[in-house]
Amino acid sequence: MIAPGKTIGILGGGQLGRMTGQAARELGYGFVVYEPGANCPAGQVADAEINAAYDNEEALARFADSVDVVTYEFENVNVKALNFLKERKPIFPNPNVLRICQNREREKTFLKESGFPHAPFAVIESADDLEDALATIGKPAVLKTADFGYDGKGQLKIEADSTESAADIWGRFDGQRAILEGWMEFDLEVSVIVAISANGEVSAFPVAENIHTNHILDFSIVPARIDKELSREAVELATAIARKLDVVGLIGVELFVLKNGSIAVNEMAPRPHNSGHYTMDACITSQFEQFTRAVCGLPLGSPRLRSPVTMVNILGDAWQEGDPAFAELLEGGAKLHLYGKTEPRVGRKMGHFNVLADTAEEAFATAKSLKAAL
Repeated sequence: MIAPGKTIGILGGGQLGRMTGQAARELGYGFVVYEPGANCPAGQVADAEINAAYDNEEALARFADSVDVVTYEFENVNVKALNFLKERKPIFPNPNVLRICQNREREKTFLKESGFPHAPFAVIESADDLEDALATIGKPAVLKTADFGYDGKGQLKIEADSTESAADIWGRFDGQRAILEGWMEFDLEVSVIVAISANGEVSAFPVAENIHTNHILDFSIVPARIDKELSREAVELATAIARKLDVVGLIGVELFVLKNGSIAVNEMAPRPHNSGHYTMDACITSQFEQFTRAVCGLPLGSPRLRSPVTMVNILGDAWQEGDPAFAELLEGGAKLHLYGKTEPRVGRKMGHFNVLADTAEEAFATAKSLKAAL
């Protein structure tokens, strides 16, 4: 066990690292951030911030010397850096989990080999591969780069009536290795966040129903508006994936609820998840506190939902006509969380707010109204 009073090292300086560090500090831990760019959101509230590239072994060694355990807050970290650190300090989740989840080809292959439900897919290395895969899988389909994709980046939907040639489509991907996924007809998207501690204790948060706009999460509604049996299946599937990956820490599993009533895996992320931000105000234990407990070997906290809730992402778009109306947001009863980012670019996640109510529908309705005013 890494006892309170020790120091946690976080690779990546974004908002997930910031909120993890804040939760860790409440438990009595210090935290140090490693991030290539200076003045990052996590670094603003950390004990120390080391700014260096992920392949800088001298800086990584200094980082390792300053902490007692290491974790990461996003997937786009070089696994070599994790393996270098693993020789010096315990690191959770283990580097192999990141290696699988940061690459769509390895992720889909893991799901296939493990027997978990997923979209049909093919690995694409050329225009000929793409043409053959489209003939087999059919349209509509989604072409995705194998590496480093999130919030809709690195992917292109090929519509059923598309007449663009495979060569032209492949040319838009600049020859990057990719996968083609068959389009799945779904009613809605949900997610489950599972925590597993070093001693094998497992805990899952309530299922969130997620609504995306332009490939970016817009609303998370909890509890998800699905029946109890389907909710149970979603938790069991996410937990089975976490166990199969041998996760110690936290993993978010995104799922499709298909038209036929079954569920299938979309993506996985071995860290706190955007759709879990509702836990900060609506659960007994937040996902960030749970993450800290898991990687440090503490007993896990209760994930019980204290109130129905809707989480809303605040994007840089809200600053297009001046400062957002935060006073109205707070007067409306929302719980506001901003990330300390100074440049509000369109599509950039700047913060979020949570709305608690007596029912999920009431929370969602209020959240939509407050977002419109914002």
